Amino acid sequence: MTIYEAALRRASPTFTERISAYAALTKPRIVELLLVTTLPAMVLAAGGIPRVGLAVGTIAGGALAAGGANAANMALDGDIDRIMSRTSRRPVAAGVITPRQAAIFAIVLEVAAFVLLYETANLFTALLSLGAALFYVFVYTLWLKRRSSQNIVIGGAAGAVPVLAGWAAVRNDLSLAALVMFGVVFLWTPPHFWALALHYRDDYEAANVPMLPVKASRGSTTAQILAYSVALWICSLALIPAGHMGIVYSVAALAAGGAFCSGAWKLHRSRDGEGLAPMRLFHWSIGYLAVLFVAIAVDVLARHH
Repeated sequence: MTIYEAALRRASPTFTERISAYAALTKPRIVELLLVTTLPAMVLAAGGIPRVGLAVGTIAGGALAAGGANAANMALDGDIDRIMSRTSRRPVAAGVITPRQAAIFAIVLEVAAFVLLYETANLFTALLSLGAALFYVFVYTLWLKRRSSQNIVIGGAAGAVPVLAGWAAVRNDLSLAALVMFGVVFLWTPPHFWALALHYRDDYEAANVPMLPVKASRGSTTAQILAYSVALWICSLALIPAGHMGIVYSVAALAAGGAFCSGAWKLHRSRDGEGLAPMRLFHWSIGYLAVLFVAIAVDVLARHH
């Protein structure tokens, strides 16, 4: 049992349990995934290993910004989270943290992120990260999530900004390579999340959240997952000329993208609509993104050292 899980069993959580609950507000696993894309983008922008202070400051600032956005999301979505089995144990939904406390915590994190990124990187990077957080909170959480089946497509753009922030931290601008990496994460988000939403379709329907699997048939949903997966594969290959990538990345993008599309095709053909098949693709999507972006860093370092 984790410290946070112990807090759920107490009427009055201890100080340590409450701190653990605040940490849970940031959705650490999601933050980790976002940061997996940041450092390789910095390596590509620098043509090698970026300055240690710059890398640490950018990653820490990005973590604070993403954590703040996630905390704000939980502060606003407590009513939904309480209904869904997957999210009912989150700090606000479980009553360990109040919505007001979560909102204040989110603001503190965003201010800290902006200051840190401004001081260690540049104003452009700080503004990009703040803009992504505001987009996630106001456009996705407050507007699209409860109104549109395409919520995660548009709202997912916020999760693609860390690659832009990583690039901008090094060069203080954006380039075609940075925009292609943004496109990779942007196109990856729908098949990643819709696979999860397929598995938890009943949860979303009970909470009246119009995720695509709730509003569309299983066949239509998996067809769109497949279409986005193919577009993702093509976009990942576009980084080869845009980023002047070498053999390491080229092979990884070809192989991993092909495997991802194969998994999406198998899901589309499967009758296992809300069982293990969607979760297999969901878990593979996480590994795919990690493999692709690690390959970016390895490719650059192998060619420049």
